[in-house]
Amino acid sequence: MTSSLGNTASSRISASSSPGVRLSLHPPSSFSLLSFSSSFKPFAFSPLSSHFSPHQRRSAVNVSSSRGFGTVASPKCAASNPDQLKSAREDLKQLLNSQFCHPILVRLGWHDAGTYNKNIEEWPQRGGANGSLRFEVELKHAANAGLVNALSLIQPIKDKYSDVTFADLFQLASATAIEEAGGPKIPMKYGRVDVSGPNECPEEGRLPDAGPPSPADHLREVFYRMGLNDKEIVALSGAHTLGRSRPERSGWGKPETKYTKDGPGTPGGQSWTVQWLKFDNSYFKDIKAKRDEDLLVLPTDAVLFEDPSFKVYAEKYAEDQETLFKDYAEAHTKLSNLGAKFDPPEVCL
Repeated sequence: MTSSLGNTASSRISASSSPGVRLSLHPPSSFSLLSFSSSFKPFAFSPLSSHFSPHQRRSAVNVSSSRGFGTVASPKCAASNPDQLKSAREDLKQLLNSQFCHPILVRLGWHDAGTYNKNIEEWPQRGGANGSLRFEVELKHAANAGLVNALSLIQPIKDKYSDVTFADLFQLASATAIEEAGGPKIPMKYGRVDVSGPNECPEEGRLPDAGPPSPADHLREVFYRMGLNDKEIVALSGAHTLGRSRPERSGWGKPETKYTKDGPGTPGGQSWTVQWLKFDNSYFKDIKAKRDEDLLVLPTDAVLFEDPSFKVYAEKYAEDQETLFKDYAEAHTKLSNLGAKFDPPEVCL
């Protein structure tokens, strides 16, 4: 993650009179879905600049260093209430359709789950989908720049449905965003337990980068640590079909293109696809075609058609959207469960 992203995140944090930290909501222009550690520029899955209402732009959210985001503590009962989960999903659909925030909500779920380390058995030290991203110490990781804005978008839903854990809500939001953007139905289960404090957050540096010296090796190092394979790496990369990147935040992309100059949301940035709020296989088609200079291709995108093993899947997905949807849904489901502790073992919607 570039220092500019770190500075962007830091600029939103100012001391308040409370024991916590006040994160004021100046909506960012773009975000990266799986963005990365401080040594590299972000693997900018650039979930779109969220479209904030005037009320949201004026508001601010307290993040306590000990309690976490918002004012509502996680339910004492570990399991989420199934009826509240169903209602929360409907509210998320309304939010997505009014705020055009699909990409950043996908990123929120991915960044909470993507810290998982399969080599660590103990929970929550192993990381993963455990709601830790709500705490200020993790929000300040360079890879998570701007995600306070995603949290602010879903905080009213968390307040309304207090018997839904943050860990479940993050993953519910991510899966619902994919589905509402026209993507596949993501088979999900719920009942994830939340970590209780910032001391249980993972250390910084577990998420991927966009411009490492050897993109293929780096992607494998990070995703293999999560227990994912080459097919899953390529399938999940297909989520780049959503969102855009801004050079002033990530160091990647153009200030604007003909596809982003009119929004929706705050205009500008560079997208990976023409219709960057629609989930389909155009990401793979466009990388393969290499014809449109207004579309973004990062080193970690290009390598999908350069590495022999990755290329097998990238070629397949460029030709067969149905196969992409099937493989993506399976990979997203697997990612959403990484490191999670369920209580009860399974609650399906």
